[in-house]
Amino acid sequence: MTTESAGKTVQNVMHQGAQCVGEHESLRTAARMMRDLSVGALPICGDDDRLRGIITDRDIVIKCCAEGKDLDRTEAGELAAGLVWVEAHSSIEEALATMAEHQIKRVPVIDERRIVGMVSEADLAKELPDNKLAEFVHRVYAHG
Repeated sequence: MTTESAGKTVQNVMHQGAQCVGEHESLRTAARMMRDLSVGALPICGDDDRLRGIITDRDIVIKCCAEGKDLDRTEAGELAAGLVWVEAHSSIEEALATMAEHQIKRVPVIDERRIVGMVSEADLAKELPDNKLAEFVHRVYAHG
């Protein structure tokens, strides 16, 4: 890359300090955390503080509300989907490739086996030069 983004890693553009919802916390708790943090996804962490997956606001609506499940009795861990992450020192392109491969728009960032943040496709796309951005947009939106 020939722009100022050359050499930047995921750690340079991620949202630091992602808060986890515990795997045994209710979906109501997860939804309130999302509201209070103004986010659409939360990492789910186990009792050992390790990443178990991620839950999105859409997951709560589709897999709980629409199915008639109880928000207070359904645990976040029951909806933990896709144990996908990127390393903090990964390149922007590596992270985008991982997200495209798994068809996800945001992913937890791990450093030394601990979650240190979250990064979205939009965060990463801002760092791409115009020619790479056009390629990225085509790849992401050509599917649907």
